[in-house]
Amino acid sequence: MKWTEIQVEYPDKWLVVEAIRFHEEGNVFVADDLAVVELCQDGAAAFAAYRRLHRADPTREFVFAHTSRQDLRIEERHWIGVRAGA
Repeated sequence: MKWTEIQVEYPDKWLVVEAIRFHEEGNVFVADDLAVVELCQDGAAAFAAYRRLHRADPTREFVFAHTSRQDLRIEERHWIGVRAGA
């Protein structure tokens, strides 16, 4: 599904989606084809679901977002430093 189709089907909702197909424009992640994985009550629940799903399968490209976002272009930020528990 395209982000615009998801916005129509899930208006004003927090979701976790999986990027089935995507491309990068510089350091911006642009989703081309998405699948809705989970509908969430609020942003905190969406983040918790994202973390759970990402831990279960870090090879998949999950994103959590609210459907009020105009588009789903996400700037990649590379972590520099020490992670707790790493």
